[in-house]
Amino acid sequence: MKTCLAVRHVAFEDLGLLAPLVAERGFSVRYLEAGVEPITDEALVTPDLVVVLGGPIGVYEEDAYPFLVPETAAVKARLEADKPTLGVCLGAQLMAKALGAEVKPGPAREIGYAPLTVTPEGEAAGLGPFAETPVLHWHGDAFALPAGATRLAYTAVCPNQAFSIGPKILGLQFHIEVDPARLETWLIGHTMELSKAGIDPRTLREQARTIGRTTAEKGRATLARFLDGVFSA
Repeated sequence: MKTCLAVRHVAFEDLGLLAPLVAERGFSVRYLEAGVEPITDEALVTPDLVVVLGGPIGVYEEDAYPFLVPETAAVKARLEADKPTLGVCLGAQLMAKALGAEVKPGPAREIGYAPLTVTPEGEAAGLGPFAETPVLHWHGDAFALPAGATRLAYTAVCPNQAFSIGPKILGLQFHIEVDPARLETWLIGHTMELSKAGIDPRTLREQARTIGRTTAEKGRATLARFLDGVFSA
């Protein structure tokens, strides 16, 4: 049986829509709880698929969150092995940092459903549907494009919203894995961030009600395409 390891930083930021997709393709799934379980190079290099999930901390906060040091090193080992890896938000930032790119606070937070600009390379990689359909953004940090990476999408605030390195490595700043029916867990878990940003949770709840289903359908299709492109053989 193929194995999928998901590195999780907060309980409600999980595989979401990706979970049934990997199960349908015969993967067993295990979560590695960052900050609780040790993160070693071997732990991340061994699985067939690794998904590094999001979280409300910055990759540069190693003093406050020391586990980020071995986590970044393990992500680097995974990427150097050129094994299938998907990073989401914090996960993509960790991938970028592991590859030597700068990650720092962006000029503004992006929180809520909003559109992307998809590059031609992003179209070819399967992100084309999100040129018209808003995706869920939830970040304040931004990463520079790693050396050797291809930029797939951007916004006015964040010049690098997605990147790939070959067919096996994909980093997404935004969230296409979130099930809109479970967005309430995000609104609860991130209540302080929303309050500080002056964002009314009712706004996000209404966006999820009106846009979420379409975004989820296209998110499933994009994630399925990534998996099938890597594991079809």
